[in-house]
Amino acid sequence: MQRDKSAALPLALLYATLIVYASLFPFTGWRDQGIAPWAYLQAPLPRYWTRFDVGGNLIGYVPLGLLLTLALAFKRRWLAALTAALLAALLSFGMECLQSYLPLRVASNLDLGLNAAGGALGALAAWALERLGVVRRWRLLRARWFGRESRGALVLLALWPVGLLFPAPVAFGLGQVYQRVQTSLSELLADIPFLEWLPLHVPDMQPLAPNAEALCVALGALAPCLLGYTVTQPWNRRAALAAVALLTGVLTSALSSALTHGPVYAWNWIGSPVKLGLTGAAAAAALLLRLPVRGCVALLMAALAAQMLLLNSAPQNAYFAVNLQGWEQGRFIHFHGLAQWVGWLWPYAVLIYLSTRLGRAVDLKADSSEPHADPDHSGSIDS
Repeated sequence: MQRDKSAALPLALLYATLIVYASLFPFTGWRDQGIAPWAYLQAPLPRYWTRFDVGGNLIGYVPLGLLLTLALAFKRRWLAALTAALLAALLSFGMECLQSYLPLRVASNLDLGLNAAGGALGALAAWALERLGVVRRWRLLRARWFGRESRGALVLLALWPVGLLFPAPVAFGLGQVYQRVQTSLSELLADIPFLEWLPLHVPDMQPLAPNAEALCVALGALAPCLLGYTVTQPWNRRAALAAVALLTGVLTSALSSALTHGPVYAWNWIGSPVKLGLTGAAAAAALLLRLPVRGCVALLMAALAAQMLLLNSAPQNAYFAVNLQGWEQGRFIHFHGLAQWVGWLWPYAVLIYLSTRLGRAVDLKADSSEPHADPDHSGSIDS
């Protein structure tokens, strides 16, 4: 029987893309220094470094090594781990070489060593998990819980908390991109005489009222619950998925607030509209536990469209823009884009994914009596 497609490969590719973005941001001022891009390998070790930089460079490559090891279809798992570690090191080497051409970035042999060590640690962790049987048990659990076409939804569910890490003007309010697109297009088309004719400006944008903000929170928190409902059917499993999604969203938002304002302000984002929205999301998730899959797909598309319409019809908060300077100009610059782009694009990616499922049968059989391919005879680790 055909086995499920692994989610490790698309996650590894997405994570590698985000590393490239974070390593080369802000992509401006490219210049040739007249030296080989790999000259940094022979330079002395940096004299000045911080624990944050060391930890970020080490930990940042651990998921890449882990995901690459899980994605490689090698029967000899040690070979997959070794290959993944080498690929992670090669990516870091390429990024450091390209940073030699960017005035705002500094190529460093220390960063290369830490990145390579992080990739190796991630590959070693994946190999250890496979040896301990953890990955095999996860594959069997996935076969029981989810349908055979669940890879896309699982990837999107894994990316949702990543998008929440970057501060949003409204809790769980992903996808607010209209004003940024408007500004970018205005700058790009500044010399075009017909600029005033283009619908790039909405002069009567009003801030969200508390009730509208609560509705945005409810729709944003409900979205991952409904997405999970589209790939599993038993109501008790749906209830568990919804509880995990809501808890993950709350904890991730608290972490984002702590990183932005400080640990003592981790829970300050929970005001009256957020409490009302979370309560509504939990109630709706409970009421929809037995909704058919096609109904979940249609309702989720409507919920995302309504939330993005509300968010993008409201102006960005000026105070919120000032708070982003800690991410965009401070010590979080190395993570700039890792969560921001996910937060901007996640709802649109979900809509594209759901549109591909409309009009075709979705196999959600989760009966463990009819398992997928025997894990012991599979050439790759499913994740």
